[in-house]
Amino acid sequence: MLRRIFPHPVLSVTLVILWMLLVNRFALGSLVMAVILAIAIPLMTAAWWPDRPRIARPLALIPYMALVLWDVIVANIQVAKIVLFMPSDQIRSAFITVPIDLESPEAITLLAGTITMTPGTLTADIASDGKSLLIHSLHAPDPDAIRDDIKTRYEARLKRIFG
Repeated sequence: MLRRIFPHPVLSVTLVILWMLLVNRFALGSLVMAVILAIAIPLMTAAWWPDRPRIARPLALIPYMALVLWDVIVANIQVAKIVLFMPSDQIRSAFITVPIDLESPEAITLLAGTITMTPGTLTADIASDGKSLLIHSLHAPDPDAIRDDIKTRYEARLKRIFG
């Protein structure tokens, strides 16, 4: 019965939390609206979710999100320094191909989103076979180091999360 009402419980919980954060005040009406959305949206989109994402270690998402948040803060400072203080002829922008070992489309999407959310980097494309990402970096004096950092810092953690 609960599975029919909440076909994607993680999505439903996420929608409630996001709605309450967007409203920015706790009120009964806001909570009721959040629950209505948390039920309606997954039910209306269930046809486009034939397989549920398999998350082997959901609690490992918490330290991953904390890491990403920290990296976003640090990258903002680094980008500000590059833009404000580095002469434009010394900025070494580059496109970097990052081979990925992730199998899950959700894990690949999360990796691509993480890279894009981090200031100074952008996921520009994904290979048609899903085995590599094309990343643009604002300043990449050592593209191999950036590729290795993405693989060890983000991809390795996502492999553990999605099993």
